[in-house]
Amino acid sequence: MITQLQVRRKAFAETRTVSIEIPVLADGEVLLAIDKFAMTANNVSYALSGDMIGYWKFFPAEEPWGLAPVWGFADVVECRCDDLPVGERVWGFLPMASHLVVSPTRVTGRSFTDGAPHRADLPGIYNTYQRTRGDPAALTALEDERCLLFPLFSTSYVLYDYLVDNAFFGAEQVLVGSASSKTGLGLANLLSRHGEGRPQVVGLTSPGNVAFVNRLGTCDEVVVYGDIPELDPAIPTAFVDMSGNGEVVSRIHDRFGSQLKLSCAVGATHWGTGRFRPDTSSTPHSFFFAPAQFAKRDTDWGPGEILRRAQTESARMAADLKGLVEIRHERGAEAVASAWRSLVDNAIAPDIAIMAALD
Repeated sequence: MITQLQVRRKAFAETRTVSIEIPVLADGEVLLAIDKFAMTANNVSYALSGDMIGYWKFFPAEEPWGLAPVWGFADVVECRCDDLPVGERVWGFLPMASHLVVSPTRVTGRSFTDGAPHRADLPGIYNTYQRTRGDPAALTALEDERCLLFPLFSTSYVLYDYLVDNAFFGAEQVLVGSASSKTGLGLANLLSRHGEGRPQVVGLTSPGNVAFVNRLGTCDEVVVYGDIPELDPAIPTAFVDMSGNGEVVSRIHDRFGSQLKLSCAVGATHWGTGRFRPDTSSTPHSFFFAPAQFAKRDTDWGPGEILRRAQTESARMAADLKGLVEIRHERGAEAVASAWRSLVDNAIAPDIAIMAALD
């Protein structure tokens, strides 16, 4: 049987556990047994933007339910594809489930693409699975971190590259909203290491997360949301927001006005708050879609180069976080559902990370 933890699309704190028969594989199909996957605020963001961007389409479920995507490891347990032997271990985009059927295409020694028809028009970066048998020992030792941090840190890297690619939009400081989030702290880490012309890095966070962000040592200044009115409005500023808190975004726009050179939304760690919908603003608050920058750099640098650089930096930052983040393992549908609700309620501390398995 396949066990799935499904999420109600319009009220995704609500879940249900569903069991379905494992289908008979068609020629070319492979059955993956999902060993473990990460659960982060990023996955809640996938659910939040599931209709707008199409995240519900990756792993279809009967409406009003959906399967929120996660990043994890799976093993080939049944195969009708000559290129992927039983026992092969892969890493990639998975559902919150015990198994997944894929249709491998473009198979190389390092990766393959799921060629299932319903995924054909979805961003390729999410359809590609890494074959891990040739991974170096140092990467194999980071399996949990690869699930928990690499997808978020890869987004951090693409955000950083987007800022660099556009000369920081003329900004002299970058405000990182929800600086305690993994994507936020990854961006701050990368910005802190930038060479000549580096803008100031200002981390915005809640009072309870100030100590954690300060311990990271990557922000020039850490500011609680309530102190936004004390920021200097004359400084040309780029705002990269991981929180999705409409009130915070509004206050940033009101504070900086025309000196706000960029305002972009990346995630929604505070998904339950109102969204920002300005009547008038000299700078639009736009959604940052990482696959678009990946695609641009594939053209600029050659296919796969930006992903290679992003994963190299992800491994470095994961090593930097050793000892600063505690990884907790949840197993079984009930425990995983409880952890999901905690994520939705924003009730998991920034120094806690969750790995999960349904079976």
